[in-house]
Amino acid sequence: MGLALYNTATRQKEQFQPLDPEHVRMYVCGPTVYDYAHIGNARTFVVFDLLNRVLRREFSRVTCVRNITDVEDKIITAADETGETIEQVTERTGRAFHEDMEALGLLPPDVEPRATDHIPEMIEMIEALIDRGHAYEADGHVLFSVVSDENYGSLSRRNREDMIAGARVEVAPYKKDPCDFVLWKPSTTEQPGWDSPWGRGRPGWHIECSAMSEKYLDTPFDIHGGGLDLAFPHHENELAQSTCAHDGAEFVKTWVHSGFVTVEGEKMSKSLGNFKTARDLLSDHPGEAIRLTLLSTHYRQPFDWTDDGVSQSKSVLDRWYRAVGDTPASETVPAEVVEALDDDLNTALAMSAMHALADQAIAGGKVSAAGLRAAANLMGLLLSDAETWFKGGTADDDVASIERAVAGRVAARERRDFAEADRIRDELKAQGIELEDLPDGTTDWRKIG
Repeated sequence: MGLALYNTATRQKEQFQPLDPEHVRMYVCGPTVYDYAHIGNARTFVVFDLLNRVLRREFSRVTCVRNITDVEDKIITAADETGETIEQVTERTGRAFHEDMEALGLLPPDVEPRATDHIPEMIEMIEALIDRGHAYEADGHVLFSVVSDENYGSLSRRNREDMIAGARVEVAPYKKDPCDFVLWKPSTTEQPGWDSPWGRGRPGWHIECSAMSEKYLDTPFDIHGGGLDLAFPHHENELAQSTCAHDGAEFVKTWVHSGFVTVEGEKMSKSLGNFKTARDLLSDHPGEAIRLTLLSTHYRQPFDWTDDGVSQSKSVLDRWYRAVGDTPASETVPAEVVEALDDDLNTALAMSAMHALADQAIAGGKVSAAGLRAAANLMGLLLSDAETWFKGGTADDDVASIERAVAGRVAARERRDFAEADRIRDELKAQGIELEDLPDGTTDWRKIG
């Protein structure tokens, strides 16, 4: 059957057929680099990394573009608050973003354009919109005229009242309509700005992705992805800009959105003290455990982050790593896992099949172990070897200390000093080290927690 994806634009699951059978093109809205990526951002990027991996398994050529927004009012505010320059803010948070996404097992995008490198393309698109009667200049701003696009609202399917509320529109006297949105805005001497036909200024957020996606993927392209929070107004506005700039030509074939994220049952908020960044979580949990947790719920469904959930994921990975041991991945991914992921990335069903493979592998099935590793690799998991997973991240001096303690416990057991052996076991457990007595009389150890 092949891959099927739920298309937000049509509100139904569709068989995916790329516009060019030889080349799949996907754009994923990337980070605005003013702060660390939070867990909602991380879920979106992990989901589309999985889709990227599935596409690369099934098609000979895939181009994945994920942008960096490095000019936006939030960045200006962050620089004012920290006392850094804008360049320092974007460099620091951009570097952290790349480090965090690598720790979560993401493949790098094929192209990662930065907004500030594409100002001429944005100006060109704005000029085209003005020429076609879809945008107007007012008080140093250029705004998109929503009423000029009869299809505006088709993606999010919101009525006018919902659009005004959802966009948190700025009340401004220079707007012809409250829903009109900014394509270009003036900059003060202290703010980043570029020369344009409308004076020195900077682009609005929405025009950035329209210009960059067109440059690297042409239009129309196959898949546009992002979190559900971007469907309106960001993606709605992108769609309007890009179609109207090209006289109504198609922009994107399939729109894919991941669901909202809560934390321990509540909306994530700094005021509630439950704002979770990927960086914070990675300091407490392995990246693979976080990734598995984020994939445990179907990507279109709401996802609730819990500490219990990530602990369970760590236990699952412990079991899977024990099941595969040092067995290499098979050349083919088990059919039941492929079928599950082809069904709109049904990760829960895929994991159910992987649990069954783990059962068979633990019972001695080498073929199942190889299949489990292949399936997990497709999902960006079990990419390490078992020894590194269980002992990885332990400093050499600590390893030597642990192994001396283990040897001391073995000696205590040999002389039948079980009280001393238990003391050593308990002391290591308190340090986060779990011991396993093997049938051949040796003892292995692994990090826990």
